[in-house]
Amino acid sequence: MLWRYQELLRNNPTALVVDLGFGATSVTTLEMAARFHELFPSLRFTGLEIDPERVKLAATTSLPKVNFQLGGFEVPTPEKPLLVRAFNVLRQYDEPEVRKHWATMQGRLAADGRLIEGTCDEIGRRATWIELDTRAPLTLSLGFRLQGLDDPAEVAERLPKILIHRNTPGNHIHTFLQELSKAWNSHSGYRVFGPNQRWRATVNSLRETWPIVNKNHRDGELTVEWSAVAPD
Repeated sequence: MLWRYQELLRNNPTALVVDLGFGATSVTTLEMAARFHELFPSLRFTGLEIDPERVKLAATTSLPKVNFQLGGFEVPTPEKPLLVRAFNVLRQYDEPEVRKHWATMQGRLAADGRLIEGTCDEIGRRATWIELDTRAPLTLSLGFRLQGLDDPAEVAERLPKILIHRNTPGNHIHTFLQELSKAWNSHSGYRVFGPNQRWRATVNSLRETWPIVNKNHRDGELTVEWSAVAPD
């Protein structure tokens, strides 16, 4: 995630970054802070949770410029954060509630801030996330561990809540995942060169018909404009 926001962080080197819903332990917040601090040591991090016991436990493992506090979608930090990471926090809600919670979090962002709302599996093999600014969703990203990847369309089970029930014929996200799978399979000959080369060929094929955002992607990642996959 860090590489995507280096320019934004370079312009705001002391900004606040929030990990919303850090879970049973503080691992995600601490790992994110450690990575970001390698390049931006003055960034500040806050982990938010609605469970007081989790906050109390996390506070015992805090690092410099990292703190933990009670809070949820209202993001009750003293200042508006530049980045809010909210992973695996909306899957338990009904789809109609998602946009309401988006709006609440968007309303707490700094003027040029970003909300990253998504889902990942327990061991980091697959992840999907939506990037939003203060006004609207911007992009959908998919991330894979390429080693052992059989079919990238399998990421459907990890789609964000707003999309997970739309992976059916006639919906844009279904079409996108089907074409991603088709492109991956059509480049099976690249297996002899390794999964990274096969992935690059797959992404280049998709560029011909889909608004793939970044000119250069990290291997195993793919970002498409939200308007191309958004529910009607």
